[in-house]
Amino acid sequence: MNAADARMAVLWCPDWPVVAHARAERLRNSEPIILIDKGVVFAANQPARAEGVRRGMRQREAQSRCAAVHVLAYDRSLDARAFEPVLTALEHSVPGWHPLRPGLVAVRARGVARYYGGERAAAKTLLTIAEGLDLPAAVGIADGLFAAELAARRTPIDERTRIVAAGDAAAFLAPLPITLIDDPELVSLLPRLGIRTLGAFAELTAFDVAARFGENGARWHALARGRDARAATPRIPPRDLDAVVDFEPPLERIDQIAFGMRVAADDFVAALLADNLVCTALRVEFTGENGEASDRVWLHPRSFAPAEVVDRIRWSLEAQTGSDRDHGLRSPVARVRLAPESVDPVGAHERGLWGSGPEEQVHSVLSRVQGMVGHEGVVTATREGGRSPAERQTLVPWGDRPVVRRDARRPWPGSVPPPAPATVYEVPRPLRVEDARGRPVAVDARGALSASPAVLVSQTGARRDLTAWAGPWPLDERWWDPATARRAQRFQAVDTAGEAWLLELDEAGEWWAAGRYD
Repeated sequence: MNAADARMAVLWCPDWPVVAHARAERLRNSEPIILIDKGVVFAANQPARAEGVRRGMRQREAQSRCAAVHVLAYDRSLDARAFEPVLTALEHSVPGWHPLRPGLVAVRARGVARYYGGERAAAKTLLTIAEGLDLPAAVGIADGLFAAELAARRTPIDERTRIVAAGDAAAFLAPLPITLIDDPELVSLLPRLGIRTLGAFAELTAFDVAARFGENGARWHALARGRDARAATPRIPPRDLDAVVDFEPPLERIDQIAFGMRVAADDFVAALLADNLVCTALRVEFTGENGEASDRVWLHPRSFAPAEVVDRIRWSLEAQTGSDRDHGLRSPVARVRLAPESVDPVGAHERGLWGSGPEEQVHSVLSRVQGMVGHEGVVTATREGGRSPAERQTLVPWGDRPVVRRDARRPWPGSVPPPAPATVYEVPRPLRVEDARGRPVAVDARGALSASPAVLVSQTGARRDLTAWAGPWPLDERWWDPATARRAQRFQAVDTAGEAWLLELDEAGEWWAAGRYD
């Protein structure tokens, strides 16, 4: 790489993780904000740092220094998602950006300097572009990515631009602290050897560094000497795979909209296949005549076919209106957008040479039935966590991936001992439980029974003698919420016919059959 190609311009967005999370939570950057990862501060903005908050602090210590700080959980994926539109907008003005990480991008300085009439003019132009995107930024230009990034981070407050002359990268780096090396082992070891600056590290011979610190140490030694051979590789912007249909005039009927999306659905799936991709999660967005918008994400156990895409459009509209397909919508639909929320390589979903047998037939039949009766007309049962059998089962529409709200693998203190009943009544059945003398069985505040359960009496008066029973197992959950708080005593009992029952005694003293062990 010649000297001209080694010149790099770096655009740095200070505190980008905090900026991205603040925008997602609609917070102002002027407020103190910290991001917490594994109980410690991952990032803090300038107002928080002004109060003494530092990266690596425990959350409680940070809050003690700044009581008004906003505490947000750090989400790594949010950084990338929020920066993608920014990067796309930058590429519209200056092509050839090389993303280093969210909030930090580089471009070869030679091209932009020639176009805008010099490196300083190019730096000012890049700042103007960032300001147009409402993006706090600084620009550094130097020989190599390492020096250019540090130049951007050490720009004067009033200029936000720093240009290191060609050939001066080593002199610029020399007084900087050794802690700027992104290697915890070297940062810990070098100060103990008396090496506290990048210049002191650069004064060592390359042979001695390679022999003592290995290949990784040799790489950082070359960077400290201003010799950065890394090139800025322009990103290839992803092809837009969204399908958009505008209706003029806007349509009110669901069947008209679904029919109008058939060709777009075919093209949408075909465009994905052209890139050897299939869609496993589909986002359907609607825009009304007056500009109002709504969207919904649909999941698929395998991948979407064109007819299934049209079905999801129709079901989305029916869910919004609460009406059938022959009635008008609440507002006419002017635009429909299909976007692949999640894609997989097509090879992961290819059918076998002779198909997949019964599994493929089941999927085909259930999908056709679902297309006739609606999205929630065909459901499958999935297992969740909970303390009662009714809480541990949830019904998921066919094709949707279950969203686990309560992890079944975690311990659930107070749950009914296994095995679980094979039949769980959606509505518990009332009954009476009597002792051997015909008196109702009760449980006092200490969990003691008034007498041993001996007989089950149904609503019809049918009586079943009990041969065995176990319990009680007390249940006292959500005591902090009066609307959902529940207290009960659970029992297992076996009658003379060999049938086993799961019984519950509520706070009102009423007995219920919650399930049966078949």
